[in-house]
Amino acid sequence: MSSPTRRRIETDVMKLLMSDYEVTLVNDSMQEFYVRFEGPEETPFQGGIWKIHVELPNEYPYKSPSIGFVNKIFHPNIDELSGSVCLDVINQTWSPMFDMVNIFEVFLPQLLRYPNPSDPLNGEASGMLMREPKQYEEKVKDYVTKYASNDSVSAEKDISDDDDLSSIGSFSDDDEEPAGELEV
Repeated sequence: MSSPTRRRIETDVMKLLMSDYEVTLVNDSMQEFYVRFEGPEETPFQGGIWKIHVELPNEYPYKSPSIGFVNKIFHPNIDELSGSVCLDVINQTWSPMFDMVNIFEVFLPQLLRYPNPSDPLNGEASGMLMREPKQYEEKVKDYVTKYASNDSVSAEKDISDDDDLSSIGSFSDDDEEPAGELEV
């Protein structure tokens, strides 16, 4: 890895570490880590806490990071099983001008606030949002309670082989990394 690329990764990760986000490095690597992300206020995701897996490619910031939700979330543009995210600004229109703080302060909150049901990764969530928005909102809140509440996230620290959350450490041979994680 070239020196400028390494410096940029270190700078971006340090900015994230010094922000209000809880960041857990995997094996002390600045290229793979987890971020504790809270649902935006005044949305059905409010009160939710998600663990976001982030991997920075060697070509970062010229190539976008790969991000995925570890615990379940019900959203048209997030695959429920893999946690993959469908977000143009990360997948297609990524720019080296963006940094990791942009993802957690702007891009992900905007994605949760303004889902795009016409470009779904979760067809059930997309259809429900378009046809029955009240039912969609109730299901989102149910998922927040079941999979993203303080209690469910705290339980993850006690149960290392929980099906809904992976352990903070690197994946063991028995655990599968979320398949199909999209680069963001």
